[in-house]
Amino acid sequence: MNREEGLLIVLSGPSGVGKGTVCKQIRCRQKLQHLKYSVSATTRAPREGEANGVDYFFKQKEEFEDMINNGELLEWAKYVDNYYGTPYSFVQDQLKAGYDVILEIEVQGALQVRKRVGKEGIFIFLVPPNVEELKRRILERASETDESMNRRLKAMEQEMKLIQHYDYCVVNDDIQLTCELVESIVNAEHCKVERNKIKYEQWL
Repeated sequence: MNREEGLLIVLSGPSGVGKGTVCKQIRCRQKLQHLKYSVSATTRAPREGEANGVDYFFKQKEEFEDMINNGELLEWAKYVDNYYGTPYSFVQDQLKAGYDVILEIEVQGALQVRKRVGKEGIFIFLVPPNVEELKRRILERASETDESMNRRLKAMEQEMKLIQHYDYCVVNDDIQLTCELVESIVNAEHCKVERNKIKYEQWL
């Protein structure tokens, strides 16, 4: 990335770890300047309080598959019988305009982005403090059945094995502390010499 472009921040982790809650809180805190939140597309049903175009772009299966076939997605994955994906054009336009873009996506999708952008993205893996807490969070969702919860827990076991593909690991135990850690990571990345080398070469 050159000095005019923003940072691509990928926030990922097992289902139920609190990715969405962390992203919403970071937006409310407004501690990071020039941050845009990338809205994902999905075929799952909206949960209570979720709005189309704000939390997700809610799509029918046929619509989503058309987006795949037309190459409109930066990444996509099928998770617990539902599609999830990131519209590519929005992300690309915002980065070129100098905004940081945060993606809140599933692990499968995050690995696709890693293959596509390599080291140019910042990959943060959220983990729960323990399995019992993750179960509690999943059970709090009225939309979850025993069957879907068991599938999510099995998926978590596999996803935890993929943590080595990420740059940072943050335990999401206290929401405010989690947000502070993510914000600190982003600020530190902006201070890296390799991202500022062109700016200061004129001094030499």
